[in-house]
Amino acid sequence: MEKAKVYFTKEITPDSLIRIYESLGKELSGKIAVKISTGEPGGHNFLNPNLIRDLVQKLNATIVECCTAYGGKRMKLEDHLQTVRDHGFTAIADVDIMDSEGDFALPVRNGLHLKENYVGKHLQNYDSMLMLSHFKGHAMGGFGGALKNMSIGVASSAGKTWIHTAGKTKEPKELWDNLPEQDAFLESMAEADESVIDYMKQNIVYINVLNNLSIDCDCDSNPEDPCMADIGITASLDPVAVDKASLDLIYQSEDKGRDHFIERVESRHGVHTIEHAEKLGIGTTDYELISIDE
Repeated sequence: MEKAKVYFTKEITPDSLIRIYESLGKELSGKIAVKISTGEPGGHNFLNPNLIRDLVQKLNATIVECCTAYGGKRMKLEDHLQTVRDHGFTAIADVDIMDSEGDFALPVRNGLHLKENYVGKHLQNYDSMLMLSHFKGHAMGGFGGALKNMSIGVASSAGKTWIHTAGKTKEPKELWDNLPEQDAFLESMAEADESVIDYMKQNIVYINVLNNLSIDCDCDSNPEDPCMADIGITASLDPVAVDKASLDLIYQSEDKGRDHFIERVESRHGVHTIEHAEKLGIGTTDYELISIDE
């Protein structure tokens, strides 16, 4: 496999988001979904609607999400819709909670743990997708980027439970009693990714925004404040490469908060999601970083 191209800019602005998307050379077409995290109420690190508005509107896209599998203000549809409004996303685009009418199963070709992945039913309404991810730490996965956004993020509430338990249960109320060994969970995320890529027939591009770099996910209602300065934006046609490059930028940083972020990643063996995704053949860790800054 030849080296993947990962584009990078230090500038985090609406204009730089458009420029890095255009640098990919792949024009999304048809009905376009932009998958983001809408953020748990109380949190404040999720992608700002004013940052993403111009790109979303340029694509004439719909912002998409699915409900969570844990208690909070995004598990029930009506609460999630209120959160979306409160966080300003309905002001910039149409928003679709993809599992509002249930889910459907995607086959997983090469799964060790999953043979199917349960995703929001409305995924069927889209021809292509921008995986627009806020890159950050995560209490369970170590970090969250494109691979997590595409697996846990596209999964329905039941599907999230299925991935988190490595295929043991789809019942959210049974989630915490069925957590598997850590690597099985990380591998299940990568396996879910494979099914989404297959279904979308590679019509996905990936952008990670490395700002508000907290060790906690946007799903946390009380996240720790960012421990590092903003780094920039990465983009690729390869989800493995874009997450690996994003992690590498953190490891290479001289920011004094870097070690705190890395401890979160390594204590959860977070890199294993990338390793398993590469083993499944959905991308490569061998990449070329290309700056688009003048």
